[in-house]
Formats: sequence, C-alpha cells, structure tokens
Amino acid sequence: MKGRKAAEKKPDPGALRIDKLLWFLRFAGNRTMAKKLANKGHVRLNGRRVDRAHMMVRQGDILTIPQGREVHVIRIATLPLRRGSAPDAQSCFERLRTGE
Repeated sequence: MKGRKAAEKKPDPGALRIDKLLWFLRFAGNRTMAKKLANKGHVRLNGRRVDRAHMMVRQGDILTIPQGREVHVIRIATLPLRRGSAPDAQSCFERLRTGE
C-alpha cells in the first residue's frame, strides 16, 4: 500500500508553498533563503506563526514579513505561476497599511 499514500496527496492547485511564494514575490533572493526565512518563525500567515516552509498559502491570505527594519503586511491577490519581474511580483499582492 505504499503507492496509495502517494496517490492520496494531490497538490492543491489553488495553493502554493510559502517558501516558493516568498521567492516568487521577491522577498527572498533565492529559494534557500526563502526556506530559511519561513523555518525561522518570523513570518506570519493570517496571524499565525509559520515554522515550516511547506505551509500552503492561498489567494486572500495575509502575510506579515519582516525585512531589516521594515515589516511588510500584504494580502495575496493572485498566486504567481513563476518568479517574474519585480512589477509582475508586485501585481500579485497588495500592501496593507499598518499603524502609523
């Protein structure tokens, strides 16, 4: 029954791994850095701490991403299909304003 478990785990077409998303949206320079960022627990997904790079992100989810002295709070508008140019990446999310 080894093959059955593999067949049951089908990837969700409406979701993307958080490490891949961070790389696609250019919050990390490469996939390894994105994985480390996700595993460290500094990123939040819908207010919950992310401690695994394989957590799935869907359209409409809210991410909180620290970078240096800035904290980016974004809502995912569309899931990117690949790592594209910076304008392509920015069109996939909207920045949310935090307390001023």
